[in-house]
Amino acid sequence: MPRIELQNPNQATGERKEILSQINAAFGTTPNMFKAISNSTAALKMMWSGFGALGAGTFGAKLGEQIAVAVADANRCEYCLAAHTALGKGAGLTLETMSQAQSGKSSDPKTQAALTFAVKLVKERAHISPDDVLALKKAGYSDEEVAELLAHVALNIFTNYTNIAFDVPLDFPKVALK
Repeated sequence: MPRIELQNPNQATGERKEILSQINAAFGTTPNMFKAISNSTAALKMMWSGFGALGAGTFGAKLGEQIAVAVADANRCEYCLAAHTALGKGAGLTLETMSQAQSGKSSDPKTQAALTFAVKLVKERAHISPDDVLALKKAGYSDEEVAELLAHVALNIFTNYTNIAFDVPLDFPKVALK
């Protein structure tokens, strides 16, 4: 049972209603995570605008979803793991690729570098070394992409914490944590 009320999008007004309508249009429904965070219009706006900003960034949806499942598993967030596994499948990734990413693994060296960095950011609470950034650059990432990778991890931590702290009920097919 969620620890805070899941807002009914049909009862929302003003800016909250506008954002929830955008979310509904994007997903074909309003996922429970957004219903929970919409208790605060400011928090909803932050979360949704973060998705929009990163969706228009240099990474494609596939890498974004692989990062999301790696971060979700590292943070033990069942909701985000389920949601991003489904979204990764929708972006054209196989369940095997998503399962590997969940473990922070990829057969592609550049993707592997990103996943290694993302998981280290989570586990070390951002206490990384210059060598960690250098490994990304050696894998072909620019400073812009390194900063964007950090932003992906930060947004996913926000969504992970939302779902864990508020015990948001799953509305995506469950995926087992590793």
